Amino acid sequence: MIRVAICDDHQIVRAGFKQIFSSSDDFSVVAEGSTGREALDIARREICDVLLLDIAMPDQSGIDTLRTIRQGQPDLPVLILSGYPAQQYALNLFKMGANGYLNKECEADELITAVRTVFQGRRYVSSQVGELLAQSFDRDPNTAPHTELSDREFQVFLRLARGATVSDIGVALSLSIKTVSTYRTRIMEKMGLQSNSDLTYYAMKNNLLE
Repeated sequence: MIRVAICDDHQIVRAGFKQIFSSSDDFSVVAEGSTGREALDIARREICDVLLLDIAMPDQSGIDTLRTIRQGQPDLPVLILSGYPAQQYALNLFKMGANGYLNKECEADELITAVRTVFQGRRYVSSQVGELLAQSFDRDPNTAPHTELSDREFQVFLRLARGATVSDIGVALSLSIKTVSTYRTRIMEKMGLQSNSDLTYYAMKNNLLE
């Protein structure tokens, strides 16, 4: 029996996934969460074999939640659920330790296959994400600049793009102001941008803001 936890802030989405799992005898939905903090609590209690995690959560993003889970429960399979196209988040989330990435509009069979795959200790890579990974290996000049950021740089980038100050980010991520400023400088250099307003414009243009 594969014990699954579903963490998504929309009850109707959780209900839909529960219905899919109920059609297979080897799945059991053992927990649900609607916030990032609830997802962390589920992970820490070690009650599931696979955790399904939404990117857009009301208290803290799935990105921040994933990073915290990886610090405390590095071996827990986490399958990311997203309403965003794969090219916007998938590569960065794999760098941060996600075991798989699925769009919420996927077919039921693909969801079942993905959960079984990560439960077995492997990563689930859809055909679309596979193409993105291949492009990254080939250093495609058209690769989006944000996919070249490290996981921590990506966290800082998203917060800067939302208008957070260096001090705010330092408090939220438990980093010194100097460290956050260093990340900001690296982000600007890697992305070829000059100001926070440039970061915000880029994030909006690429549909990265929730």
